[in-house]
Amino acid sequence: MATKVPTNQKFDIQRAPRRQPSASPLLPWLIRLPLLGATAIIMFLFIIAIFLAMHQLQYDKLIYPGVSAYGVDLSGMTKDQALAALSSRYTYGTDAVFTFRDGDKVWQKTAAELGVSFDPQQTVETAFKMGRSGGLFANLSDQSNAWMNGESIQPTIVFDQSKANAILQQIAAEVNQPVKDATILLNGTQVVTTGSQIGRELDIAATVGTVRQVVLNLTTGAEVPLIIKETQPAIAEAETVGNQLRQALTGPVQIYVDNPQAGDPGPWEASPEFIAGMFTIVRTDNGDGTAKYELHTNTEPLKNFLQGLAQPLEVQPVNARFLFNDATGQLDLIQESVDGRILNVDSTVSQFEQVMLRPTDRRTPLVFNQAIPTVSSKATAAQLGITEQIVSATTFFYGSTLERRTNIQVAASRFHGLVIEPGEEFSFNKYLGDVSPESGYETGLVIFGDRTIAGVGGGVCQVSSTVFQAAFYAGLPIKERYAHGYRVGYYESGTAIANGQKYTSGVGMDATVYSPIIDLKFVNDTPYYLLMESYYSPDKQSLTFKFYSTGMGRVVSKDGPTLSNVVAHGPPKYSESKDVRPGETRQVDYAVDGVDVRVYRSITQNGTAIVSREEFYSHYLPWSSQFLVAPGYAPR
Repeated sequence: MATKVPTNQKFDIQRAPRRQPSASPLLPWLIRLPLLGATAIIMFLFIIAIFLAMHQLQYDKLIYPGVSAYGVDLSGMTKDQALAALSSRYTYGTDAVFTFRDGDKVWQKTAAELGVSFDPQQTVETAFKMGRSGGLFANLSDQSNAWMNGESIQPTIVFDQSKANAILQQIAAEVNQPVKDATILLNGTQVVTTGSQIGRELDIAATVGTVRQVVLNLTTGAEVPLIIKETQPAIAEAETVGNQLRQALTGPVQIYVDNPQAGDPGPWEASPEFIAGMFTIVRTDNGDGTAKYELHTNTEPLKNFLQGLAQPLEVQPVNARFLFNDATGQLDLIQESVDGRILNVDSTVSQFEQVMLRPTDRRTPLVFNQAIPTVSSKATAAQLGITEQIVSATTFFYGSTLERRTNIQVAASRFHGLVIEPGEEFSFNKYLGDVSPESGYETGLVIFGDRTIAGVGGGVCQVSSTVFQAAFYAGLPIKERYAHGYRVGYYESGTAIANGQKYTSGVGMDATVYSPIIDLKFVNDTPYYLLMESYYSPDKQSLTFKFYSTGMGRVVSKDGPTLSNVVAHGPPKYSESKDVRPGETRQVDYAVDGVDVRVYRSITQNGTAIVSREEFYSHYLPWSSQFLVAPGYAPR
């Protein structure tokens, strides 16, 4: 149960007295301890200061402890003492020897010669300044570090580079050499070569730098490498080309015809002098800073020589010759085809270039291209389109001399069995060949100027005139034809048969030839080959030419001859001949009047006109009778 306290009740409350702490005996010392510590520190620092001051006073003129140079302890030494110690022990400038080497060459130079010397005075000064060159604390730190750890002073070395440069210039004079390319010279037929040389140049500045490094390392008796720059030659060698040249000039090169035919010239020799003239030595850059020598050949002199041989050595291919067998309609071979040859100049030059570089077997045959005949011995009538006779023409030579008849026979034989290709232009002179006694011709009467004189080949025009008449009536295009200087009766009595028609020649149907100026030419303008056969008849004193091919349905119409401008012949002419006896007169030609003659030819083919009216014009001079008399008997 709660007890109530009267609110008006009073109490007398008194404060209790405060208790005083009791005093400790350590209190006075604790109060004094900070003061004592500070005092102690001050005293310690004072003692250190006194010590340092005494130390500084002690080493005022001395080098501080722990300082050394060149391995000599300089602690506590005066400058003079240190100078004496260093000078007495080290003489770098006099006894140090530097060795330079280049292969087997050696150069030895003292340090003094190279401008290298030791400066003890400066070294001592540097040692003395150790611990004295900064502020107070920096100096004390340096002194403390030297005392505890030691301080080695880098000695002062004097290096006079001008002296080293002068020494190295002397060495460079022996070391340096210019770069040289290998060379080659062709002097006549002598080949002279020289070797290359590597360029060498002493790098004086870099070598001086190496000497400086050795000096800084205080190395004595050192071998200093020479720093040499080398330059490689652009052309290292010339012997390869030189040996090729020497081989090319070891002797002549023989050129010959392999399997020669009768009458072939040769052999020939290209002398070493000729070969040397073909060569040119050319320097060629490789694109990488190097170069080389190359041999270039000028083959023009050799080509010119070979081109001069080409014509004499050329052999034209010879077509086979045939006769048309009227009974079988086939071809009978009368002469084999023969391969021709044409000198291949370029291939011969290429082969020569290979052979001339050989030391042995210096012979080379000429290179020929084979020329194949267009009509081989195995050709058939069907292959060539030779199936029938298309024309036959005959002329007569009544009263001709034996020599003239011989010449007619010889010349006609040149065309017997001849095959003319489609589109070929026939040349009488091409197939006639050489007209000379060596080829079977006799000396007879020929027209020369306004006279009939003795000459080789009289009667050949009988053959050309007969061939002309055959081509005329066969309807073949005539490309070249010349009339004689005067009318010749032999050529005016000819006959011809073509395409079932018969023709008579008459005046204006002759054709003269004189190789190589005057020729008879016609064209086989058909798609078939044309076979020519010649028949000489001494009994009938006639010459007949037959042409065989495949008929084109051509029909020839001849108009004329028409004569105009007749000019009477002159008086007889006499020529002296040692073959005529004194008092004898021999008539060799008969008088005819001069005249202009025109003959016209029209041609149809299968009823269509292909040549409407073609003129053949002949201008004949008046011709007097010709007589031969003995020398001195010609009428005056």
